[in-house]
Amino acid sequence: MNPARLIRRQWHSLSGVGLMLGALFFAAALTPTLVPRSYLTQGALAGGCFAIGYLAGNLWRRLWHYLELPGPSARLRSRANALVAAGCLIVVIIYLWRAAEWQNSIRAAMKMAPVETAHPFKVCAVALITFVVLLALARLFVLVSRFLATRTRRFIPRKVANVIGVAIAVLLFWSIASNVLIRTAFNALDSSFRELDVLLEPERPQPADPDRTGGAASLVKWKELGRMGRRFIASGPRAAEISAITGEAAQQPVRVYVGLGGADTAQARARLALDELKRQHGFDRAILVIITPTGTGWIDPAAMDTVEYLHHGNVASVAMQYSYLNSPLSLLFQPEYGAEAARALFSEIYGYWTTLPKERRPKLYLHGLSLGAMNSEKSAELFETVGDPIAGALWSGAPFESRIWRSITANRNDGSPEWLPEFRDGRFVRFMNQNGPTVPPDTPWGPMRVVYLQYASDAITFFAYRDAYQAPAWMTDPRGPDVSSELRWYPVVTMLQLALDMAVATNTPMGFGHVYAPEHYVDAWVAVTDVHDWSAEALARLKSHLATTARRAAAGSAGEDPYADRGG
Repeated sequence: MNPARLIRRQWHSLSGVGLMLGALFFAAALTPTLVPRSYLTQGALAGGCFAIGYLAGNLWRRLWHYLELPGPSARLRSRANALVAAGCLIVVIIYLWRAAEWQNSIRAAMKMAPVETAHPFKVCAVALITFVVLLALARLFVLVSRFLATRTRRFIPRKVANVIGVAIAVLLFWSIASNVLIRTAFNALDSSFRELDVLLEPERPQPADPDRTGGAASLVKWKELGRMGRRFIASGPRAAEISAITGEAAQQPVRVYVGLGGADTAQARARLALDELKRQHGFDRAILVIITPTGTGWIDPAAMDTVEYLHHGNVASVAMQYSYLNSPLSLLFQPEYGAEAARALFSEIYGYWTTLPKERRPKLYLHGLSLGAMNSEKSAELFETVGDPIAGALWSGAPFESRIWRSITANRNDGSPEWLPEFRDGRFVRFMNQNGPTVPPDTPWGPMRVVYLQYASDAITFFAYRDAYQAPAWMTDPRGPDVSSELRWYPVVTMLQLALDMAVATNTPMGFGHVYAPEHYVDAWVAVTDVHDWSAEALARLKSHLATTARRAAAGSAGEDPYADRGG
């Protein structure tokens, strides 16, 4: 067949209603949400939204014909399609023209330099490729379902055969996608992450101090810590560094970490972590933090360095790896591992902690970032701690599926925004962002202190599936300080935009998105651990020191970036 004739045939086979809805979805996808986009991500998103709009329009047209409803004449339909196409083209051009302005509204909120262009031609090229690929897959699905329906019509009625053909095609495509494509991709990623996890990096040699985790006298072997475990143990401030900032005597912080190679089961690794913590006299410190890492086993240095400085090194922390996959893969393929490991570690540490004299044991806290926060929430059951409660918890960037976070946010005080709620009188739980808490610092606490540190621009926290059909509460005024005033809600499209924002939430500057800044952890730890021996001036100097150190590392000017593999 002549290629030109084939192209014309394919063009005339397209749905006019679908093209109209696709164009409107495409335009809506160019509007801002929470995180700035590159032309690649913007093009892929716009192309996917165009495909979804086109599919919706095409299904509507087919349903109209299937119900045998009257339609306009061919002449009227042709004129209407021309007018609609012209209107949609104008809308798309206007939205492409404003795309850079909208992206700059996000960048301004995050104190980023503006962009001069949103690369509209590149965006359209990527979107076209995305749409063509998705359209080809959709048409392949139609061909398969028709083939299957044709084969079964000789035995059953036509309409029943059509339904069966579609059902079998869905099962076939889903089976191929999940058992072949997804499983193959997962196995490849699993192998890659596993090899990366066991990689011994020459810049992190085994600790010279035999008493540290991974040292010669340690119960945990250095090579069995995993890559993120070795990073956690090798990093952090030393006693001399803490003294240089505080001007007072300091202790060397105790850090305990058990990797997947430490033992075969979560329970065995938890017991090993307890034994190692006891060997290093971690229960003699004033503060003890049970950390639940992210999926890769990564622990945010911004969080732990901060609390060690604030308490002059009189801190012990313990963590246990449950996966080497990044958090999205860990949540998708190993959802039970994180909760099981967090539960096992808490049970071991808390069980021993309760046997110690109350006047001599450390204050016990929980901490987790992202997936670590969600699993840390699951580690402690209220009924088992109500008689002997822990001191509190600091959870940062809690994912939208976090059970306790979701319940507290849903039951927040009237008038408080979803992006920074107030809960009752603030005695049990408080929320903080870049600007600190919503309640005055002198508000009295109860016996347990829980703080959620979250940014309004963090889609991992504020994504919801219902965003497809209703505007989220955090979009209403007043909005968070790091959210664009140009953001608008669109059915279906906004949910897809936020889903993309989740995927790139760690690509923002520090202090926005899903990248939590050490200076904000300072305020959170001060509240959670009841710090009183620091003046406002001293806290300001500490924040400046931690922020400068972290941003130099992130920019690569101070060696390897400890935040590069946050894995959250």
